[in-house]
Amino acid sequence: MLLSAIAGHLAFAVLLALMSAGAVRAMIAWPILDHPNHRSAHQVPTPRGGGLGPVLAFMLGMLVLYGVADAARLAERQFIGVLLAAVAIAGVALVDDVRYLSARLRLAAQLLAALVAIGSGLVLTRIALPWIGAVELGWLGVPITLFWILGCTNAVNFMDGLDGLVGGTVLIASAALCLIAAQQGGGFVYAAALFLAAGFLGFLPFNLHPARIFMGDVGSQFAGFMLAVLAIAASRFDVNQVSFLIVPLLLFGLLFDAAFTLARRALAGQRLSEAHRTHLYQMAQRSGVTVRAVAAAHWGFAVFHAALGMLFLALPASLKPLVVVPALAVQAAWLAFVLRRMRRAGLSWSA
Repeated sequence: MLLSAIAGHLAFAVLLALMSAGAVRAMIAWPILDHPNHRSAHQVPTPRGGGLGPVLAFMLGMLVLYGVADAARLAERQFIGVLLAAVAIAGVALVDDVRYLSARLRLAAQLLAALVAIGSGLVLTRIALPWIGAVELGWLGVPITLFWILGCTNAVNFMDGLDGLVGGTVLIASAALCLIAAQQGGGFVYAAALFLAAGFLGFLPFNLHPARIFMGDVGSQFAGFMLAVLAIAASRFDVNQVSFLIVPLLLFGLLFDAAFTLARRALAGQRLSEAHRTHLYQMAQRSGVTVRAVAAAHWGFAVFHAALGMLFLALPASLKPLVVVPALAVQAAWLAFVLRRMRRAGLSWSA
């Protein structure tokens, strides 16, 4: 019975992947062109907006789930508002892919969507610390949740600047989250992660270097928002909400690069809203590391973090937060590697 259910889920996921691929092919046939500039990694005009494929596949999957599965009508009813907010983010981002909206309008859409998630009850109320255990957040739960959702949404968006990097990372992270949720009995997180993975499975072949199409903000902002929401939903896997750490762990490579770059630019007095090409992954590529190698490195990070996620499940609650230590060590090694490459290539953070 269980095997037949799993086979049915996988078959449906394959159908969603094919639907995503069909939508991506349509976006290639009727393109929104991304013309290269001095900050671009590509040399010729390339279609963007391919993330619409994963968005459509994900939403179809959720609609079918809500229509036929009893589990989708239980406590997860609140997620309907969250899903609609995610669609709104994707819609605004798609318009931005077409005509470039202001940063304030994009941030306003993200803020509104995050408030919908918080208003539906998706709020962190505890945080787990090593050896101390769960600490009640009280009124700080709302701003911390808001910061996480906005931070994750924009981190994934900022990192989508190299063929296959974010698409592959999101695919691996979603597949790992799906497996973890299945083990933990998290029905909504399991289904949502499965549909997200299926959507990006259909998209990724078209985004491998040299990319036939880019994800665009419609895909990266949607993926970042949904994974942020799923992290909060996953916190319900245990009473102390330490399981919130699972998604940040799976996305650690993206989050580390985005946080490091933001902090470095802030300390240097640079305008944080100003476009640049000084993320670690960009500096690695500019120093001579091939696009495929940089993307493969981040895929490797995601696989390593997925293994840590499995280890996370086996650790006692007091030690679970320490699972980020090996992830941080790997990113520190990547930072050292990029800095060495930069010195050899004569690159600086100012350009």
